[in-house]
Amino acid sequence: MTHFLTLCPVVAMVLMAGSAPVAAQLMPRSLVGVIKPAAAVVPQGDLYGTVLDQSGLPLAGVVVSAVSATSVFAVSARDGAFIFRNLPPGPYLVRAHLEGYVPARARTVQVKAAARTSSTIELNRRGDSGDKPELLEAGIAGAATSGETQETDADAHDHGEVAWRLRHLKRSVLRDADIESFTDDQGDALGGDSLAGLSSASARSPRFPLGLFSALPLSGQINLLTRTSFDRPGELFALDGMPHGVTYLALSVPTGTGEWAMRGAMTQGDLSSWIVSGSYLSRAPTAHQYEAGLSYGTQQYVGGNVDALAAMSDGSRNVGAVYAFDHWTPGPRVSVSYGAKYARYDYLNDRGLLSPSASITFAPSLESSIRIHGSVSHREVAPGGEEFLPPSTGLWLPPERTFSPVSQRHGLASEHVDHVEASIERQWLGDFMIGIRGFRQEVEDQIATLFGVALPGTAAASIGHYYVGSGGDFVARGWGLGISRQMVDGLRASIDYTQADADWQRVSPDRAQLVAVAGSTVRTGSERTHDITISIESRIPVTATQFLAVYKLNTGFATATSSSNGRLGARFGVQLIQALPFLNFSTAEWEMLVSVRNLFSEELLSGSIYDELLVVKPPTRVVGGLTVRF
Repeated sequence: MTHFLTLCPVVAMVLMAGSAPVAAQLMPRSLVGVIKPAAAVVPQGDLYGTVLDQSGLPLAGVVVSAVSATSVFAVSARDGAFIFRNLPPGPYLVRAHLEGYVPARARTVQVKAAARTSSTIELNRRGDSGDKPELLEAGIAGAATSGETQETDADAHDHGEVAWRLRHLKRSVLRDADIESFTDDQGDALGGDSLAGLSSASARSPRFPLGLFSALPLSGQINLLTRTSFDRPGELFALDGMPHGVTYLALSVPTGTGEWAMRGAMTQGDLSSWIVSGSYLSRAPTAHQYEAGLSYGTQQYVGGNVDALAAMSDGSRNVGAVYAFDHWTPGPRVSVSYGAKYARYDYLNDRGLLSPSASITFAPSLESSIRIHGSVSHREVAPGGEEFLPPSTGLWLPPERTFSPVSQRHGLASEHVDHVEASIERQWLGDFMIGIRGFRQEVEDQIATLFGVALPGTAAASIGHYYVGSGGDFVARGWGLGISRQMVDGLRASIDYTQADADWQRVSPDRAQLVAVAGSTVRTGSERTHDITISIESRIPVTATQFLAVYKLNTGFATATSSSNGRLGARFGVQLIQALPFLNFSTAEWEMLVSVRNLFSEELLSGSIYDELLVVKPPTRVVGGLTVRF
């Protein structure tokens, strides 16, 4: 323990030490389960610019989007100006859309920390480019005017028999029709009740559907991923651990007052599943910013695991959730957030779980970098819920594992967490962000998650199945210290130390079963745990490489062999993203992604301090594939 406690100041000194500069840029994307300590606040940047027409005059009402790990939108003012404030540093794909104008080609703009980046966008009105297409025979778009014949000099023709027959086909009655007769002065098809006009315009012009979607300020991404899990490296290529494919799609559309988004992921196999969600985030310049959404996840299991089939039927493998939050800014120094999430789990006896929360952030003065933060929340978590609900950070993966209760007698019980926290953070010496926090938790039915164990009378579960049980109730108090530093341009490192004292107050109802297979998940009396979480993130613009890693050390990890309280252990997550510019086309960007992790919990700071500690033998998960952003 003495060596362990000595590690805190040693690592802090390493972060404060200088290092050789490298060509890098902070990566804004999130790692699966990446830790964001309260004090690890990255200096933000601003992106502003002006939208002009082909004559150099400002354009108002233009929807401008900036797409990176997340999407942000703004609407240009009367002078054509737009601005995005407090953006995480990194590259952004910037587009502009206005009805009646040709969408500008997307451009990549690099936002730097604690700096203002400018960008000027020019839009051309439809039809002003001088190359408006006309229709040839059989409705093919071309460049000739309607008054010209399509017969050119004989020397310009292919003299083959097939070419001669194509040139002499009976011409369409639509050949001499004018495209403008079906469009208004902005180039859009006329609506109203004129079904014939709309049908004619659609039939005549193959460009009509393309024009419709090109004018829509739509952005998103497609992930084609492969995933697998293993306990030991030798199992990576085992037949029972063959990789499974995952398809993920995300779309977002801005409006004048906010952003609509849709995401979905699906996979097939013995465990076929999918998750879909929709959300709305208001972006109007008002004191209130509203956020609401819903999600639905389901799985169908056709495998032969008896425990999985007995735990729940296919008809109950469904989870739906809705949420709503308000981010209120009553003044320049105060911001308040409050809201709730309601989830319904068909496989629980108590199906409805409600999780409200509220927080406030206060700045003593506008000139000071000090921020005081307070939060209170009640969180209800279902065992196995991470298989159905989409994570707030990291990769989207549909349900990939089955689970069952460690005790059929007690079944599945939800975990209830009451959390109160206060923190203060301050920027120091320009490069450092330091924060201190204190918290208190009351937890009922702490969830214990068991991989690779064998219940009495059964064989050990495969890595695609795990058991869950109740670890009992406890009250915990603790404090934490976080330090974050921009080591060099593009490389940021952070470290967070947390000490917690827990008093276990109720014996687990699954005590007998847990003691038999993983005794260290059963805690009694008082226990003190120490946690160190280190994260490193970087971006190298020369090679367009992004890297993100997190390493977690804790003295309270449960094991499958020890009957005493937890021991010192470590878990990790690593993600690498490599851009593939040679595959880019039009406004799409291609990337290769590889992620390796054995962290089980997606959100390590928002739940119980034991959510990760009482996970026994979590397998290592490998995810790789291609990402297309458009």
